[in-house]
Amino acid sequence: MADVSPKVSGRLLTVDGAAPAEWQVAEEVPLAVLINGENFAVMMVTPADLEDFALGFALTEGLVRSVSDIEAVRLGEAAQGMIANLKIAPALLSSLEARRRTLAGRAGCGVCGAQTIAAAVPKPRQVSGATPDFTGLSNAYSELPSAQAMNRANRTTHAAAYCSLAGDIEQLREDIGRHNALDKLIGALAKEGRDANAGFIMLSSRVSVEMVQKAAAIASPSLAAVSAPSALALRTAGGAGMTIFAKTPHGIMAFAPETSR
Repeated sequence: MADVSPKVSGRLLTVDGAAPAEWQVAEEVPLAVLINGENFAVMMVTPADLEDFALGFALTEGLVRSVSDIEAVRLGEAAQGMIANLKIAPALLSSLEARRRTLAGRAGCGVCGAQTIAAAVPKPRQVSGATPDFTGLSNAYSELPSAQAMNRANRTTHAAAYCSLAGDIEQLREDIGRHNALDKLIGALAKEGRDANAGFIMLSSRVSVEMVQKAAAIASPSLAAVSAPSALALRTAGGAGMTIFAKTPHGIMAFAPETSR
């Protein structure tokens, strides 16, 4: 497994001049996702928790309905990256070609490869459940920086955390890509049989529409972030019945479903 935070040499520039220095940066590698040995997509990821990423990716992309539909996940090294081969019953893969075309041109925004608007912003599933209060949210926001071990080393990676309603961070995954971090978290929760409806998800990044879609895929009723949501993310969350929280210098902004439509 590659070093997720390799050291590089450089110069530290200050008002007093420049001096040699070492810096830890976030590693990034291409991961070829194979379905039953056939190429499906290539994603840029941080080379950690790749099985969790593969499971979460398969769930949020609609390739399977449950982690039990995946018979095996095999990881391996390639010439310039990594391979994750998912073994899935052929009968479950009727929509594989359509999903491959949707992913073909995907870039950092997460939906650039979609062929139509409907494919880019599909209607999410309905969610419901208890939402955290101010104290629970404040606790999670306070805990998040210290829980990001990878980011403390490289100051680059994003995090997605699963929190109890009281604000305790119970699971966390990190990646150079914010979508990847959430996919890894979803995969980890699925592997443990966790019910995302019992708590809430917190992101170190902004809330975009695809982050709402991914959270809705596992029926999370609340999504909190350190940055503001987009208007489309709010409309999508409102349609799903999901509450969005955003941290501000003055407090925590709550966007309830009835006010987000």
